[in-house]
Parts: sequence; C-alpha cells; structure tokens
Amino acid sequence: MKLKIIFFILTLLCIGCTKDPQIQAAYDLIERVTPGYGQQFKLELIEPVNGEDAYEIASADGKILLRGNNTVSLATAYNQYLKYTCNAHVSWFGNQLDLPEQLPLPEKVIKNTINGKYRVYMNYCTVSYTASWWDWERWQKELDYMAMNSINMPLSVVGLEAVWYNTLLKYNFTDEEARAFLAGPGHFAWQWMQNLQSYGGPLPKSWIDSHAELGKKVINRQLELGMQPIQQGFSGYVPRELKNKYPDAKIQLQPSWCGFTGAAQLDPTDSLFSAFGRDFLEEEKKLFGAHGVYAADPFHESRPPIDTPEYLSAVGNSIYKLFQDFDPSATWAMQAWSLREPIVKAVPKEHLLILDLNGGRSRQENTCWGYPVVAGNLHNFGGRINLHGDLRLLASNQYAVAKQKSPNVCGSGLFMESIEQNPVYYDLAFEMPLHADEVDIEEWLGNYAERRYGAASENAHKAWLHLLEGPYRPGTNGTERSSIIAARPALNVKKSGPNAGLGIPYSPLLVIQAQGLLLKDADKLNASTPYRFDVVDIQRQLMSNLGQAIHKKAAEAFVKKDKAAFTLHSNRFLEMLRDVDVLLRTRPEFNFDKWLTDARSWGTTNEEKDLLEKDATALVTVWGADGDPLIFDYSWREWTGLIDSYYLKRWEKFYAMLQEHLDEGKEYSEKGLPMTHGREAFRANDFYSELGDWELEFVSRINKARTPITQGDEIGTALKMYKKYATLAREYYQDEMKADNIQEGDIFENLGE
Repeated sequence: MKLKIIFFILTLLCIGCTKDPQIQAAYDLIERVTPGYGQQFKLELIEPVNGEDAYEIASADGKILLRGNNTVSLATAYNQYLKYTCNAHVSWFGNQLDLPEQLPLPEKVIKNTINGKYRVYMNYCTVSYTASWWDWERWQKELDYMAMNSINMPLSVVGLEAVWYNTLLKYNFTDEEARAFLAGPGHFAWQWMQNLQSYGGPLPKSWIDSHAELGKKVINRQLELGMQPIQQGFSGYVPRELKNKYPDAKIQLQPSWCGFTGAAQLDPTDSLFSAFGRDFLEEEKKLFGAHGVYAADPFHESRPPIDTPEYLSAVGNSIYKLFQDFDPSATWAMQAWSLREPIVKAVPKEHLLILDLNGGRSRQENTCWGYPVVAGNLHNFGGRINLHGDLRLLASNQYAVAKQKSPNVCGSGLFMESIEQNPVYYDLAFEMPLHADEVDIEEWLGNYAERRYGAASENAHKAWLHLLEGPYRPGTNGTERSSIIAARPALNVKKSGPNAGLGIPYSPLLVIQAQGLLLKDADKLNASTPYRFDVVDIQRQLMSNLGQAIHKKAAEAFVKKDKAAFTLHSNRFLEMLRDVDVLLRTRPEFNFDKWLTDARSWGTTNEEKDLLEKDATALVTVWGADGDPLIFDYSWREWTGLIDSYYLKRWEKFYAMLQEHLDEGKEYSEKGLPMTHGREAFRANDFYSELGDWELEFVSRINKARTPITQGDEIGTALKMYKKYATLAREYYQDEMKADNIQEGDIFENLGE
C-alpha cells in the first residue's frame, strides 16, 4: 500500500514538472536547428492579442525569453531572435549559424502579432516539382522551417497514394489494377488535381507502404507543431476503369488534358458519390487521422457535364454534405483557380475557405462574395531556375492591401509550384505577415545580406541593390522568362517552355555588376554557405543571360551564310553550356544527378529504381503525355547534369544540322512550321521529329546520374567563370553599355585586371 502511495505521489510530481506539449515541441525544434542551445531559452505561453497569433522576445533570469500563444508563434519568435539579435540565417541552401557559445540577450523587449488567421503553404505542384523524392530528414527540416516562418496551414498529401490504393481495393480493384491507376510520384500533383492517371506507373507497393509511413510522420509533426493540415477531400475524380465496374453510375470521361487521356469524373449527384467519397475519407482517417480541413476542387481545369446554376449548386451541396456527414466541423478548402459561384454559395461561409493562389481575386474589392479568402502568391512555375520576383511588391504588404479592400481576407499563402529557388524572395515573403505596414526594401536588403553572409559588407549591400533594380524589379513576379539554355533549339527561339518567352526584363549589366561586387568580398564572406550558393546562382544567371546574345549572333551568322562567324558564336554558346554545368556542379541544389539519385533511392529492386528514374526524368524534360508530349519543357531547369546530358546535346545536334546546311549550301527555314504554345511543335519538321525520338529515348535511359554528385569549389569556380564571361560581355553588350552610359571600368573594376 505504501509503495502504491509513493508511486502515486511521484507520478503527480512528474506530471507537474512536465512541459506543456506546445512548449516542448518548440524546445525540440530549437534543439534540431541549433543543437545544444535549448537550455539558454525560456519559453512561455501567452494569450492571443486581439484574436491574432502573437509572440514576444525578451530576457529573464539570464536566458532568452520567448513567449507565444502557440508553438508556431514560439518558433516564429525563435527565428526572429536568430535573425535580428544573432544576425543568423536559416535557409534552404545552407545555414549561416555562426553563434557564440553563450547567446546574446535581446537588447529590448519585442512584442508583435502575426497577420491573418491562416498562413497557408504549398499547393499540389510544390510537392511533385520539389518534394517528390524527399525523405523524413528533408521533410523534418522543411516542417521546422515552416514553423519558424509562421506557417500554420500546410497542404498535407504525403502518402495519399495509400488512401487511393486501400479505397480501390474496396471497390473490386485488384492490387495490379489499383497500382496501375496510380501515377509516378513526380506526377502525383496532377493526379490529385484530377487531370490524369497512370502515367509513370504502375506504382510499386513498396512506395505505397513507405510513403504511408512517411505521411504519418509528416502529419504528426505538423500537429505537434500546432499546425492545421489541409488534407485531401473528394469531389468525384475516379479511375476510368470504375465505369466498367459500375456501369450504372454517372461516370463521365473528361476531354484530353495537356496530352493526357481525359480522366473520369463521378457525378457528385450520383448515389455512388457519397459511398465512394465516405470510404475514401474513412481510409484517409485510418492512416493519418481526420483533422478538419479538406481540399476539393470540383471540375478543376475541366468542364462540368451540365453547366447550369442549379446543377452546380447541387454539386456544391453534395460535396459539402459529404464532408459534414463525415466531420460536422469540417472546413472545405477550395482553390480559386476554377471557382464557380453556384458551388461556392451552396456552402455556408463558416465551412468554406477559398485559396486565392495567385492573389488575383484578392486584389478586387469585396472579393469572393464575402467568403473567407487567403490572399496568395504564385511566384514560381514548374521549378524553373531563374532569378526573378517583384521585391517591392512583396514589401508593399499585399495582405494588408487586400484586407483593406476585402475584410473577408483572413490570411496569406505561398502557393508556388516549386520551392528551392530565389531565396531572397521567400525570406521576405515569409517575413511579411510580421509587418503591419510596408517594408523599406533597401534597408531590408542590407540586413538580409549581413545575416545571410555573417558579416557586414557594403559591397554585398550594393550588389543586392543592383539585383533589386534587375531581376527583382517591378513586373518580374509570376511566370518566369524563358531560358536559352533550356530552350528546344531553333534559329528564332521563342521560349523554353509553354509559358513566357525569352527576353531579359532588365539590363543584364546589373547582374554582372552585382556579381563583381559580391566576389570582391569573397575572402570576407566565404565562410557562409548561403554566400557560396548565391555567387553560383548569380553567376548562372549572368551566363544564361549572355547566352541569349551569343545565340542571336550565331543565328544571324547562319542567315548571312557567314561560316566563320557561325562557328565562332555557336562554339562559344556550346562552351558556355559546358561551363554552366561545371559551375552548378559545385552545389547539390540545382543538380539533376542528385534528383535522379534521390528518386532511385526509394526503389527496392532495380526494376523499381529504373521506373522512378524514368518518372523523375520525364517531369523535367518531356513533362509527360499519353503519346507525344504537348507541354514539353514545362519544368525546364538550369541544372547541372541536365545541361550536360540533355540541353547541351540538343544544341549540339541543332548546330551540327545548321553547319551541314551551310556546308552543303542548303536552305533551312522555320517559317510556317506547326506550333504549340507559341513554339515549334514536338515534331514540327524532320529535325524536330528525330530530336523527339532522342528525347523520349533519353527519358527511358537508366543510371544517368554522375558521381560524385558535387565537384569543385564554388567560389573559385564562380570567380573563374565571372572573369571569363564578364570579359566576353564587353563584346556582346556594347549596345546596352552605350544605352545605359556605362563605362567598361564600371563593370570590370572587380576583375583584378
């Protein structure tokens, strides 16, 4: 009896000393990011301020005191302390965490609120274009990064393939049929968005099992950090094969989408809809729990079978009823991409959240009929690598502006199709919910450079001001301009993918000047990993920009039948591609070899590894289709490995063909060729047809990754390339220099000449 009493007392004491789970989660995050420093922090919970998340940074009893109303607020306080007290920096591209053994105490008390009830992160494309092959270690870093940057509502669809697999087995699908329906991981986004099925499959069972476990870890950590995950709902997308198994159900085959056979849509007003949808949600709940917010986008990028207000209202009511019957407190999250008013208005306002991906609707007065709206930014498409983004627009505080126009705007979101590019843009975007007003962008960039590089540098600050007036000037938000490197070769290259064309919307001299200034302080800043990344990334842009001018000269020489000039400029262009590949290989981020290696790592047999490599390759080259690709090069990327083995080879073939025409005195013209999305079609002529065969064969080739994945020193390689190509710019940018009244010494002062 005495032992029981003692045990009971010890249990009560233990319970009394246990930290609140929200506080413990924040301590755990601190230890993951800065191991060994957790004991120097004291964390406390506070109440929200005027209904908004809030945090405080102060000191108490010789420790850094962080206070917040939840774990995300505490993590935000921690990140702000690192940034503005320790002059430190956490990044996708390496951290600058040169911290003293004893951390400095804050000089003053900081109290702040975080704008908006919701800070939403990722869309489906983000997961495929960037995170297809992430393991738990990489996801864990991103989840901490989200919390530190105030994200409280992430999309959570890792492992969704297991939900589909389990559901289909209930509906008379065999293992083989269910796996054949599922696409490859690189193309999950468009399957979850109801656009395609099967491409890149059949999905291995080992992948389904491993990612069900990974998905559990991801969503459990999101919950631990106090986030509200957005889970997958159901709006009627089903396998085409379901029509054969349930011939009486209203299942319509959709038209072709981007070269893919149309997907199937189960009519939400059909009786099978509620049964199938409920089973789907129950299977999701079994695996990952049910957490209250469910994404559904009926008729996404497609047309309803009956386009009348009455029918669409019935659709909205049916989907809403499905969610309510499953979870009475459910919130339906709907993208504004394919918004239809009757569907929206069938749902009570308190049960719908509209995600305005590109912020277009949020710029309107009294938007979205008074329904709760998240004002979004859609900065990157397809994972394309290009310096761009309107920093002044970000600094103007888009959320505050949208909120003033529409009081129903209740949060902000980052809905880029891919991350791991343009770190300066995202550093500011993540920070903006912490500001009530606009930000002085010139001053902010000076602070950014200092904490990113770990030391004050007037040259670095000047460099970023040049970039502010260049790649990050007004008008550079949204779709990236094309890349000459990644463009399918042509005399008159229109674009490198199906979207924006070529052209540089700023003076390319600004990038040259910025790079010279950054490299001037290399000895002072080279201990910073983010600095090493930046000099590689900016040098890549410098060379890519210059490539447009070089190829233009080669094309002009061909038209004039000037063999010597054609040889000179075409060889320079090809040499530039080889040099960019060497430059980028110094880093793991823009790296096709790593992308393929990560993809293959998930296979448990050679057959599975080969299948995953093929899917990973297709996404960033031909993109995909059930036949010849239509939106090929959508996900073009200036990546090492991809340049050397794919883009360079295409250009070599093209220049060789032109050289043959010159040698034989034959004409070559691109006038009147079949076009798609503003550029020559996949098989526009004999050359492109032969090239298309080679491109498709490249996708199927296995074991393409080179070893080692990285090679060379970033700064030494960047400096070498800078001297070579800044010097070459003298020849190609004469007109720009005259127009801008720039003297050679203004650019070449940093070449050590």
